[in-house]
Amino acid sequence: MDKFKFPSFFKGKRKEREVTLPERLHSDENDENQDRGNWSKKSDYLLSMIGYAVGLGNFWRFPYLAYSNGGGAFLIPYAIMLALAGLPLFFLECSLGQFTSQGPILVWRSVPLFQGVGITMVLISIFVTIYYNVIIAYSLFYLFASFQNPLPWATCSPPWSDKNCSRSPIVTHCDVDLGTEVIHVNMSWMDANNFTCSNGTEVYQPGQLPSEQYWNKVALQRSSGIDETGNIIWYLALCLLLAWIIVGASVIKGIKTSGKVVYFTAIFPYVVLIILLIRGATLEGASKGISYYIGSESDFSKLMEAEVWKDAATQIFYSLSVAWGGLVALSSYNKFQNNCFSDAIVVCLTNCLTSVFAGFAIFSILGHMAHISGQEVSHVVKSGFDLVFIAYPEALARIPGAPFWSILFFFMLVTLGLDSQFASIETITTTIQDLFPKLMKKMRAPVTLGCCLVLFLLGLVCVTKSGIYWVRVIDHFCAGWGILLAAILEIIGIIWIYGGNRFIQDIEMMIGTKNWIFWLWWRVCWFAITPVLLIAILIWSLVTFNNPEYAGIPYPTWAIVLGWCMIIFCIIWIPIMAVTQITLANGTICQRIVSCIRPASTWGPYLEQHRGERYKDMVGPDRIPTDHEIPTITAITHSK
Repeated sequence: MDKFKFPSFFKGKRKEREVTLPERLHSDENDENQDRGNWSKKSDYLLSMIGYAVGLGNFWRFPYLAYSNGGGAFLIPYAIMLALAGLPLFFLECSLGQFTSQGPILVWRSVPLFQGVGITMVLISIFVTIYYNVIIAYSLFYLFASFQNPLPWATCSPPWSDKNCSRSPIVTHCDVDLGTEVIHVNMSWMDANNFTCSNGTEVYQPGQLPSEQYWNKVALQRSSGIDETGNIIWYLALCLLLAWIIVGASVIKGIKTSGKVVYFTAIFPYVVLIILLIRGATLEGASKGISYYIGSESDFSKLMEAEVWKDAATQIFYSLSVAWGGLVALSSYNKFQNNCFSDAIVVCLTNCLTSVFAGFAIFSILGHMAHISGQEVSHVVKSGFDLVFIAYPEALARIPGAPFWSILFFFMLVTLGLDSQFASIETITTTIQDLFPKLMKKMRAPVTLGCCLVLFLLGLVCVTKSGIYWVRVIDHFCAGWGILLAAILEIIGIIWIYGGNRFIQDIEMMIGTKNWIFWLWWRVCWFAITPVLLIAILIWSLVTFNNPEYAGIPYPTWAIVLGWCMIIFCIIWIPIMAVTQITLANGTICQRIVSCIRPASTWGPYLEQHRGERYKDMVGPDRIPTDHEIPTITAITHSK
């Protein structure tokens, strides 16, 4: 068995520890941190971060928000919120993970009282990971269906279509001249009696697009509500299994494999967006669609509305994937002196510019769709599922060479989703690695595949006939204000309790000393502007909170209660862990609280050579913590 040695630290004393070949599967000899491993290249990390931040929300939410909030005018509050809220939080999380080389739970050795915040982040990521792969499964199903000519949703095709399926308005009533009198009848009566409508008396109702009926009746086989579960849709279940196989194979060795896969999954969506934009720009009516997006139809008076600023702040916050734990997890594999500041700038700007760029590709084709259907752009613009599985497929079906464009589009959706999924799984496995390092060193592959299998089984309820309702309820509750709460507590814990100035000194240990002017902006944001903005968004979100619905179908009381139970299960660990830490500490209640808001003796840089004078007395990561230092999570408590 191939063996080598490297120093380990236990109770502050250096010792040599032998590590066998199976323990080296996720690291190599060039890694600075032989214990946890590092990114093979800087580009692996940047592409992984871009892939994590750039997801489906950039494609199916931002363009619609820009259109509905003043078009080009929306870019002003969007850019301001990026500078005031998005970038400060992003930089904070990247720095935090890189400084400690720990995942989202153990970084709270900085403020043990707030350890539950890390648990909340990981649990929410788990819930979101369950349904996010279902969306990838939908995209895979449409990708496979696109290998048909014509596309299956190009026309109303029995047996899945009904009489309401039509691209043009449907006549429901009209006047009929019987000779002696004129009566107003419905079309069923008229057809049964072989009459014709008097000119100009027709009453119309909008028809259901073929793509809409295909989505509901074929892809989803959607039931009447979450109460009507129905059976598992076998082809969606197989697509979900395929999605998890792809994810599992890509992350089986951690960042050493996922860091290579992202060279394709992170770059390919940009290739497709450029191709779609070029094709869309050549279509008739494209200029009208772009004008509605951020062109001449822009409405700067919208800047006076508070809702616009709230939408900009919310979109920035969720788009950058802050407070999910993934940024901390991915950054924890950086080398200690990596320039995390420049990384944060590059990733944040790339993410936001991608959102704007995607809107051009979307609205150019939607403009063409509006043109050929004789409608206004406002009538064909959608967001979310309605955009990517109804409106856009409908538009693509009307373009010459439709199958080719449809294949490109849904392949792009798959790669967009996979990037985010890789990081989410890495968040989970990084947490397991930090808590059970010996287990992960020996059994990384089985543990990773086991996580994927469990999450696949939990996601099967989302591929039943009521599956879309489950996706919606999980998204509505777990991906909402719980993340905002975690972000607020994160910035309070690190900046206000651990200490913003102390944290800045930590960052300077990695990127070098900066002058006071450089830090002035970050201090203003971290200490005041960013937390105030987040608190305002949280209050607004709670005040305007509505129960979820899908396709106008409200959810029953039990589903609403279940949704609240899911998010409460995620955030309840914040007070539970705070109480646990205080209970296990020594002294009076005040002394216990004070000891729990001070950094643990294991807090600091992971490797000895990076600890310097400030952390020279820190004990190594293998040290057994004292009672109030992560006892519940590590399960290796040590009595005082």
